[in-house]
Amino acid sequence: MLTLRPVFAAFLAAGLSSAMADTIQLKENAAITGRILAEKPDQIAVDVGYTVLVIPRNQVAKVLRSDAPASAAKSRRGARSGEGSGSVEADEARPGFYSAAGKPAAIRTVLELATQLGGAVVQIRTPGGLGSGFFINEDGFLITNFHVIEGESQISVEVYHQQGGQLDRQTYKQVRIIALNKFADLALLKVEDKDAPRFRFVPLGNSDALSVGERVFAIGSPLGLERTVTEGILSTKTREVGGLLYLQTTAQINPGNSGGPLFNLGGEVIGVINMKVTAGEGLGFAIPVESLKLFLDHRDAFAYSNDNPSNPYRYLEPPGRLRQNPVEE
Repeated sequence: MLTLRPVFAAFLAAGLSSAMADTIQLKENAAITGRILAEKPDQIAVDVGYTVLVIPRNQVAKVLRSDAPASAAKSRRGARSGEGSGSVEADEARPGFYSAAGKPAAIRTVLELATQLGGAVVQIRTPGGLGSGFFINEDGFLITNFHVIEGESQISVEVYHQQGGQLDRQTYKQVRIIALNKFADLALLKVEDKDAPRFRFVPLGNSDALSVGERVFAIGSPLGLERTVTEGILSTKTREVGGLLYLQTTAQINPGNSGGPLFNLGGEVIGVINMKVTAGEGLGFAIPVESLKLFLDHRDAFAYSNDNPSNPYRYLEPPGRLRQNPVEE
């Protein structure tokens, strides 16, 4: 929708597997398994699926981090100069559904990155408003906020293709909802127009590796002004709002930026913009990319059911009591 609004409901992680989880070994032979959100000299914040625990450092005996996902084959189009995505370097691993950098990307200027990444950022329109989004692979899968498309069935995506140094604006109207997570304010869509080309896409980074004060920038459609670039710094990595942790940034955020990407200077998505404080300036917030990866890795658990369009989940009917028919004589 046009108005950005916070999501205050608690995030329920779906099936956080032990293969993806970190383990905090406590003193007295106890342990906690979850995903480490932040580490400070005196405490560690851990997402255990239904809540976030803050563990004092003096109670921690050892921290065992999960192994990073194994690098998959490199993008079949990333190594081709000027083809396909163009935004994925040849040395970046692409673990199937989305692209994730195998090593820290080289630092570049916002001018260079905005030109390179702008084609992967889109404007999303519905009868009720508009927002932003970005492609995560060349097959037309894209991310936006749940609240951008909440209650909508007619969704269109406006993409700017680079053709011979010029921008060619195309509107795609066959957009299908693939998965929704209302609690995390995330939505996965797919462009299914028959004449749709291979899309430019952006890689996902690692917000845990960021430091407060690092430069970041956003690309989106504030108030419908598509391809708008704003720059700022990362103010904090652990701003708690409604039980969830967000990235806070001074990059200017306005209605219409919802669902757009927040980038580091390596050109990697480190957050999904979803709200701002309207009473002040330079108080924008983004969903950490780790939450996005969790959503994508478990997208089947959040699959949207066309049979129940008013709800992002499909519930099975509870079993009824067995009826005993009277015996006829």
